[in-house]
Amino acid sequence: MNNFVEQHSAYLWHITNDGVMGGKSQGRFLVEQGKATFTGNISLDNNGGFSSAFRTIETQAKGLETVTIDMQGDGLTYQLRLAVNLDGYRLSYKHEFKTVAGQRDTLTFTLADFQASFRGRHIDNAPTLKSENIREVGFLVTNKVAGEFSLSIFSLHF
Repeated sequence: MNNFVEQHSAYLWHITNDGVMGGKSQGRFLVEQGKATFTGNISLDNNGGFSSAFRTIETQAKGLETVTIDMQGDGLTYQLRLAVNLDGYRLSYKHEFKTVAGQRDTLTFTLADFQASFRGRHIDNAPTLKSENIREVGFLVTNKVAGEFSLSIFSLHF
C-alpha cells in the first residue's frame, strides 16, 4: 500500500480522537499534492491527549519482514500502528518513531520489533506480528502537551 496521490484515497482513512473518552482533541487526514497529511490539534481537556488515523488494507504477502514509511514530521513522536484480528478481537501492534521538524525521512521497521498493545497496555504474550495477518495500518499521536500536530506521509509499503 502506498497510494496517497489520488484524492479519493483520503476517504479510506478513519479518525479516532480522544472524544471517545470525553477528550477534545481533533485530527483529520488529507490527501493533496502527492502526499497524505495527518494533522490536527491535541487537547488535554477532559483527560484527552490523542488522535489516530487508520485504514483497512489488502492482505499482504506471507513472510514480509519490514514496513517502510517515507514521511516528514513536526518534531513530535508518533506511533505506526498495524492491527490484526486475533480470535475475533482487534489487536494493535505499535512502533514509535520520532520526527524532526520539517525534515523528510525514510524509516524502515522490522515487524518483529512491533509491540502488541490493547487500549494502551502492552500485551506481553501476544503472537509475533506476521505480514499476512495485518488488516489495518494507522498512525497515532499522543502527547502530554497540548498543541497542533502534522505528519506528512509520502509512501508506506511492506
